[in-house]
Amino acid sequence: MSDSDADRPTDDHVPGDDEFEPIQVFPEAEEMDLRPGADNCYKCSTCDTNCPVAEVDDEFPGPKFQGPEQWRLKRGEDTDIDPSIEKCSNCMRCDHACPSEVPLSQMHNTARGEYVEEHVDKLSREYVRNRILSNYGTMARIGSKVPRLTNFVMGLSVTKWVNDRVLGITSEREFPEFATETFREWWDERGGGQASRERARKARAASESESEGEDEGEDKRVAYFHGDYANYNTPEVAKAMVRVFEAFGYEVCVPDQRCSGTPMFANGMLDDARRAAKFNVDTFRELVDDGYDVICSCTSCSMALRQEYPELFDFEGTETVAANTYEALEYLRIHEDLDRELADSDVETPDFAYHTPCHARNQGLDGQTLEVVAAIDGVAAHDVGDSCSGISGTYGWKNEHYETSMAIGEEMFQHMDSADAETGLTECPTCAMQMEHGTGYEIRHPLEVLEAALVADSDVQQ
Repeated sequence: MSDSDADRPTDDHVPGDDEFEPIQVFPEAEEMDLRPGADNCYKCSTCDTNCPVAEVDDEFPGPKFQGPEQWRLKRGEDTDIDPSIEKCSNCMRCDHACPSEVPLSQMHNTARGEYVEEHVDKLSREYVRNRILSNYGTMARIGSKVPRLTNFVMGLSVTKWVNDRVLGITSEREFPEFATETFREWWDERGGGQASRERARKARAASESESEGEDEGEDKRVAYFHGDYANYNTPEVAKAMVRVFEAFGYEVCVPDQRCSGTPMFANGMLDDARRAAKFNVDTFRELVDDGYDVICSCTSCSMALRQEYPELFDFEGTETVAANTYEALEYLRIHEDLDRELADSDVETPDFAYHTPCHARNQGLDGQTLEVVAAIDGVAAHDVGDSCSGISGTYGWKNEHYETSMAIGEEMFQHMDSADAETGLTECPTCAMQMEHGTGYEIRHPLEVLEAALVADSDVQQ
């Protein structure tokens, strides 16, 4: 068999012969498709069968049409992007499912950006609403200045009614509360990078002493990409990340940063995403050059830096940042002996119903949290299956997508209800919103569980 034959997808992914008739995907095209790898699509429809939107919405044509087929149409007379691209939730499960590695989500993001730029009225309610949702960090910076007042106002029925009727933001959901102290405020008051450096040094010295004089090696340094939500809404997650990494002897750096861009990609705001990505790449490239690895506590953030940036942008340093970016738990599993460190831990926690975010699955990280927490005495986490939560960032906040979002999430809600647990566990902040919304459970982050297992109570107070 030739090398080309070995690399070609097998018939294992193809429906029966009576259901599948191969066709030329790019008829009469003198060149290959606009996107590298799109010509690998052989219409097996695996992406469509794994699409959570297509599963509950019979009118959605699916990722195959939104991706390679739509690009094929653009080579002919039909040059417009189909409006159904706005029904795509950007869960990116099609990327994970495709046996031919067709860059489906890259095509979807590009098509969505083109559709918004050319066909959406910039004065329309839809555009204004989507611009606000996709630039959450701007709104959060304002709201967090007076968090108690903002939380009160956003919780009023009249505010929800106005958002629903005027902007098209569903009134069915509770707006996430702002923390009374942001993560960055805590970080600065704690002493910033200098304090982290000293704590990491002490942890390494203690580890060296316990190891009977083993060489502690070079300084360990990571740059933390916390994102907007961990900064403004769930600083306890960001604090847990810092404390856990310092416990392993890592100096943590928290540079200035912008939103990862994930909500901007999902809403077709590619100019906004480009500006945010450029700032982040320039910032973190310098830190990588100085010996830092980039760590994210949100799987959508790590997905943006690792996959979406290099797919959509060609800034200098983009590939470097992508190659040195990790999800937090993933990084510890690679560089530390977590089983040994957790062997003597004993934590009293409620049982967890664990949901794997789609953006974790797309990075090959499904299963890792269950393996890690299984090593902690007193912690039990039950996998609630591979279904999508349905919220997909800003998608489930829109009036026109709310019911679809809840229909997608129904399988996850049922699995959570049937699990022997009443507390949820996930790495994704918007999945956490959906889990809480659909079940009423309190939701925790895996880093908070690690913090309870590894960090002394006295250190948690700092």
